[in-house]
Amino acid sequence: MRSFGVQTLYHAAAYKHVPMVEHNMAEGIRNNVFGTLKTAQAAIDCGVETFVLISTDKAVRPTNVMGTTKRLAELICQALSSEQVKTRFCMVRFGNVLGSSGSVVPLFRRQIRDGGPITVTHPNITRYFMTIPEAAQLVIQAGAMGSGGNVFVLDMGEPIKIADLAKQMVRLSGLELITEDSADGDIAIHYSGLRPGEKLYEELLVGTNTTSTAHPRIMTAWETSWEWPRLEDYLRRLHNAVAKVQHEAIRELLLEAPIAYHPNHPISDLLWLQQYGDAKAHQPTEAPVVDRERHQVSQRAATPSPIAPKVVSAQLNLSTAALAKDSHF
Repeated sequence: MRSFGVQTLYHAAAYKHVPMVEHNMAEGIRNNVFGTLKTAQAAIDCGVETFVLISTDKAVRPTNVMGTTKRLAELICQALSSEQVKTRFCMVRFGNVLGSSGSVVPLFRRQIRDGGPITVTHPNITRYFMTIPEAAQLVIQAGAMGSGGNVFVLDMGEPIKIADLAKQMVRLSGLELITEDSADGDIAIHYSGLRPGEKLYEELLVGTNTTSTAHPRIMTAWETSWEWPRLEDYLRRLHNAVAKVQHEAIRELLLEAPIAYHPNHPISDLLWLQQYGDAKAHQPTEAPVVDRERHQVSQRAATPSPIAPKVVSAQLNLSTAALAKDSHF
């Protein structure tokens, strides 16, 4: 960045699939949270003028680890924005992008080509969508507008039922849907059930505290944040829990942060399930309430040394020793 005189950095790198991060909690946090921290600190050190974090609607009142990690990434950018003046930080939060890597449209197209069935998790599940050109233009425009620490929310229009999208794609392919009234159709829709951490609908805002901007499709959201010393102490404790692969401690720490995390399912990390098996298969779906007062806030001013993200598969089998080798706060 320093060698090429980078002026603006768009940080879009993240593990974005909800089931993958639910099954790999520690690695998802290492990449999405501490990867963002390391990238942001590098941008400051190299004199980058603007840092734009690509966030998601899943960061709003998250029920899954992926959304929680993206909200933590927002908190990092908010805190670093108030700590220094060299780099201007802003965050852009939006929903699904049609045709992007791993999106539902290529999946449905492939399932239709193969003769079905089309898999949808729930008949009433809805999502926000925009096209790739729309997303790219709005992200660039929002990045140019921020004064520092802004969370921008893009107008995504009305949410769309995934089942309706599937039905429309079947019709546009010149095929008939198999239904109760038409058993002679070509393709059926199979409803597989909501996956761990998945919502029926997504939100773009935690509350109604928003202000308009000069752009009609971009709003500014005023979200809760932590000052850097408090966040630094929190990240240090989270890093230690991740390095030791302490899944229950990780969940408690995620509940402690000001992100309104409310998991609707038991821990589903693959390593945790391997370790405990059926012993905790019937744990309560509501995670325990954390006593926030017992966590003392450190005022240490030293900048933490973040861990570097590693590329992993969707089904990890990492050992505690492998994580423990990373640098610590």
